[in-house]
Amino acid sequence: MAGIVGYGAYIPRYRIKVEEIARVWGENAGIIKNNLNIQEKSVPGSDEDAATIAVEAARNACDYAGINPQDIGAVFVGSESHPYAVKPTATVVAEAISATPYLTAADLEFACKAGTVGIQICAAMADTKMVKYGLAIGADTSQGKPGDALEYTASAGGAGFLIGSDKSEIIAEIQDTLSFTTDTPDFWRREGIRFPSHGGRFTGEPAYFKHVLGATKAILEKTGLKPQDFKYAVFHQPNGKFPFNVAKMLGFTQEQIAPGLLTPRIGNTYSGASMLGLAAVLDVANPGDKILVTSFGSGAGSDSFIINVTENIAKKRPAKKVEDYIANKEYIDYAVYLKDRKGIIEK
Repeated sequence: MAGIVGYGAYIPRYRIKVEEIARVWGENAGIIKNNLNIQEKSVPGSDEDAATIAVEAARNACDYAGINPQDIGAVFVGSESHPYAVKPTATVVAEAISATPYLTAADLEFACKAGTVGIQICAAMADTKMVKYGLAIGADTSQGKPGDALEYTASAGGAGFLIGSDKSEIIAEIQDTLSFTTDTPDFWRREGIRFPSHGGRFTGEPAYFKHVLGATKAILEKTGLKPQDFKYAVFHQPNGKFPFNVAKMLGFTQEQIAPGLLTPRIGNTYSGASMLGLAAVLDVANPGDKILVTSFGSGAGSDSFIINVTENIAKKRPAKKVEDYIANKEYIDYAVYLKDRKGIIEK
């Protein structure tokens, strides 16, 4: 089976607290914190976008794996905030890490699960020897309309995973994967519209819970595994409450999901959310640990993975872990937030 041979993360250092956003809109920060289980979120700098985040994550993944970028045969970047409507982010990333010209590259979009779709594609390509390595990235500078509930959670960050099939290099084997998909219009943005719209509570049920539960139950049934067989579990985290709720429904404990639950401290990084959660878990995982990952993307669908950590993970750890990026932070006020996100106020 194909597996992960290297990974890298990136989270911008700027943060804005829930209290600061609530102050501007006259909201009760305590109620928002309780409802969303979120304290603050990451904010991209004025010179950061989904492409720069993807490049940093890709460089970190290559450094971890210690590979020649020329051996990368495919680059896929999943995002819903690609800087160009017509021009791929993936080619920018491939050029920046010197992986060009002999590779395939493409952008993926499926709300918050576009990055995990990239992992599935790269795993299939590596497993069938179409490529030596594939690079799958999930990165976003997510947007929420000022004053909307999304503004409290929509954040920035991303992670990239190098996928290969050489067992001597694999740090975490992808034992199995499957997807659960329906046409559920819980979140959308039409061409030319600046900000996305959402179906309010409809985004929880039947959107998030139906798909995350559906995919997870299906892969557990397929593999014959039970929640207690896993050391860690990572569920998509649009806020800090949904992952806890879905874990309880499935029989997972808070201890299993805590290491990968980042939203309360950095917000919802959209395509980067499940990817960063997995990266954070791999930062602390040991050989023999089994990890369940289930992403979610509005529209709607979920990708589930069973991942087995190998002995190779003990040989090397990333130079900069997810927790290092979370700890490196600088708080800004709402005025600076708007200035740095100057596009947020464009008509």
